[in-house]
Amino acid sequence: MRRVLEILGSSLNLTWQEFKSHKIRTLLSLTGVAFGIFCIISVLATVDSLEYQVQKDIKALGTNTVYIDKWVYAGGPDYPWWRYVKRPAPTYEEMQLIKQKVPAATNVAFNISNNSYVGFDDDVINNVNYYGITEEFVKIQPIDIELGRYLQPADYDFSANVVVMGYAIAETLFGKAEKALGKTIILKSGKRAQVVGLIKKQGKSIVNGWEYDNCILMPLGFMREMFREKNANPIIMVQGGESVAMEQLRDELTGAMRSIRKLKPTEEDDFALNDIDAFSSFASEIFGGINKGGWAIAILSLVVGMFGVANIMFVTVRERTSQIGLKKAIGAKRSVILTEFLLESAFLCIMGGLMGLSIVFLLTLASKAIFGFAVFIAPNILILAISICIIVGVLAGIIPASIAAKMDPVVAIRSK
Repeated sequence: MRRVLEILGSSLNLTWQEFKSHKIRTLLSLTGVAFGIFCIISVLATVDSLEYQVQKDIKALGTNTVYIDKWVYAGGPDYPWWRYVKRPAPTYEEMQLIKQKVPAATNVAFNISNNSYVGFDDDVINNVNYYGITEEFVKIQPIDIELGRYLQPADYDFSANVVVMGYAIAETLFGKAEKALGKTIILKSGKRAQVVGLIKKQGKSIVNGWEYDNCILMPLGFMREMFREKNANPIIMVQGGESVAMEQLRDELTGAMRSIRKLKPTEEDDFALNDIDAFSSFASEIFGGINKGGWAIAILSLVVGMFGVANIMFVTVRERTSQIGLKKAIGAKRSVILTEFLLESAFLCIMGGLMGLSIVFLLTLASKAIFGFAVFIAPNILILAISICIIVGVLAGIIPASIAAKMDPVVAIRSK
């Protein structure tokens, strides 16, 4: 153990001496390794952070949930919108029939949405999201209440003119969000409503989900007094039980909707079943592709960096030839010489990796300050980066170290 520590200390000391003696040469040679590690850490950390946030936002749409709509939730230049625009919109009555016809459905909710203004005294905020919901909505979309209460069964039964307000709306309209509780606000068409609850602050959403910070929730019946249901983006939300497979839920919903709309066997579906879990899988595939691209760039950079480190090691072996011969003359084994140079090469690559890591760390701070997006570097990414540095260092130093280990001590001592 003592011998191992001596070799490690000697290699580290020689690496530091090499760096001090040839700073510019060493820094230039390590640039490739630094850039390669920068690519790996930055891509993996950014993609992991983005994927975490996107998956979190998708999960907020409801787990094991299907959204029944006239529109297919997809996009692209070939999106056949003309096929969907004439489809009938989902209705509240269909939602009630689904509850009866689909045993796999644990929770079923109906939702309409639109946007308009919210006013208080002389202050008005435009483009606020209005959500008119049914009672089981909160079971599919858990909502944290900061102050006050959520909508009660009686609110739905009597279409009460009460709302639960998003944090950002309350903060903008009243200065302090907590002041919104109990206030009477003015909505579309001059309707008045009392704020009975305040939604906990959510923060920005990447996938533009429900955006609870910028919304008000109200009973479906109350919102119907301001908007026509079929013109307010109606959707039916169906959540299956934990033991229910998504395929089973989709099959039962397809049969139920075709039965409710009395479609003939030869007629195609005039509704869309949008599977939230499928969005999650699709997002994972996209981020997986981005990761592969980052790895490709990183590997090229690491190859360049490896040649740079190998060049340093060849020069180092030539400069220390007489020292190598002297060590071998007093009894140093080939394995000791080989290990010293391999460790020195690995230490050089770790220095390059630390340079790349420092750049990534500074960029994460800048990203949070400028864009408000926090990029976290997971411990497994750091371990991977250090491991890659060591592997690249060993590969870069194996040939120079072997040459040094095989030198004849007499010839080496006589060299200049």
